[in-house]
Amino acid sequence: MQIKRAMISVSNKTGVVEFARGLAELGVEIVSTGGTAKTLRGAGVPVTYISDVTGFPEILGGRVKTLHPNVHGGILALRNEEHLGQLKEHNITPIDLVAVNLYPFRETIAKPDVTLADAIENIDIGGPTMVRSAAKNYENVLIVVNPERYTEVLEAIRGGSADIELRMDLAREAFSHTASYDAAITAYLSGINKKELFPPTMEISVKRAQVLRYGENPHQQAAFYRDPSITGPCVGNAMQLSGKELSYNNILDLNSAFELVREFTEPAAVIVKHNNPCGCACAGGPAGAYRKALEADPVSAYGGIAAYNCVVDAETAAEMAKIFLEAVIAPGYAEDALKILKAKANLRLLVTGELTGQTNDRLEVRKVNGGLLVQEADREVLRLPELKVVTKRQPTKEEMDELLFAMTVVKHVKSNAIVITRQRSLVGVGAGQMNRVGSARIAAEQAGDKARGAVMGSDAYFPFNDTVLQVAKAGVTAIIQPGGSIRDEESIKAADENGIAMVFTGMRHFKH
Repeated sequence: MQIKRAMISVSNKTGVVEFARGLAELGVEIVSTGGTAKTLRGAGVPVTYISDVTGFPEILGGRVKTLHPNVHGGILALRNEEHLGQLKEHNITPIDLVAVNLYPFRETIAKPDVTLADAIENIDIGGPTMVRSAAKNYENVLIVVNPERYTEVLEAIRGGSADIELRMDLAREAFSHTASYDAAITAYLSGINKKELFPPTMEISVKRAQVLRYGENPHQQAAFYRDPSITGPCVGNAMQLSGKELSYNNILDLNSAFELVREFTEPAAVIVKHNNPCGCACAGGPAGAYRKALEADPVSAYGGIAAYNCVVDAETAAEMAKIFLEAVIAPGYAEDALKILKAKANLRLLVTGELTGQTNDRLEVRKVNGGLLVQEADREVLRLPELKVVTKRQPTKEEMDELLFAMTVVKHVKSNAIVITRQRSLVGVGAGQMNRVGSARIAAEQAGDKARGAVMGSDAYFPFNDTVLQVAKAGVTAIIQPGGSIRDEESIKAADENGIAMVFTGMRHFKH
């Protein structure tokens, strides 16, 4: 089918001049609007202005310009005798190609000072209507919403190979484009309505960032999708500076490591293996924090993921270069640190930019067979006035500070979770066990002599006093846990009998 007339109206003008010029060279009449027409005319591409097609000027500040039968009749008409006869009767010329992408709504709402009025004004009306019209009539109209497809479409037209398969593919992409756009608007307006965290219908629009080599295992296919509505430093918005392509498991572990390390205000390092922290420490600088984190479990750290909440310097880079790590994520890197780390060709380096606070990603979404589980992200921070000492012995100030550190760490460990820490460093961790005393036993064994004088954190209450007795034998002097068991008094009694200070938080941190 010959392309005689094209409608081009784009917000993203990348490649549009070359595309329109190529069409014009093939004898295609270009119809355009506003800024796009100005851009094309400025580049010497002949353009028919939209008002010459509709016989009506753009009005309402550009809100109405393409919503007209001369446009949509030309796009929606089937190429049969009845429809073509009606077009002729009403002096409407068919439109064979539509190249449209939409007002920059996401870019607008990403601005920190955006107002509701600005956001509303950047909701496109005519654009999505043209896109959907063309996509509906894909057998007769080529619809192009992605500038990356311009070259492919132009070559297909030149070669006479704009077949039904290409048209269907372009239509699918077009409907995905408008669906994503509407989902972004819905998400933004839902965010404004703080009363409704979980609306009756939830639209999630994400964009494929990369196809991964495989999933958790080589026989599983996988891809990573980025949510363009999320702003701020996080794994999804991080930039990879060097190293091999990220794997499915890399991305999971990077997220776990970075979400833990960002909890601390002083320089901190986290090492994650199989989605659990095997090392975590705070110190005066990144190198000291890394050395303390590595000391917790150097065996598990091999092949792990390292994360920082501060700029990685050359000293830290040199320390990390001594072992095999899969990936590193940090707000930034000194130039001499990058030189050291990039010398390890397979090491994946990610940069997030300065940690200015949490992202606007308020929800956690997990897929189950047949549906989605959605919950608020667990971002509650413990404060001293909220803690309740339940034992005869009061924790010292140093112990209390350490208990807060331990509870911050245990929140990011798979339940049942127990951690033992000392001097703001993880020394023992028991993760993902089916009973809590089993986790305590593992954590105590890993900590060894370092458990003496250390503190313990638990993500949930103790159903029995056996967990207290287990860590008492290891030498732990203070415990922090949510409390709330019907046998709390038994655990408190066991702590008192062993001279252990115990603090209740009233807040559970299960992580399944």
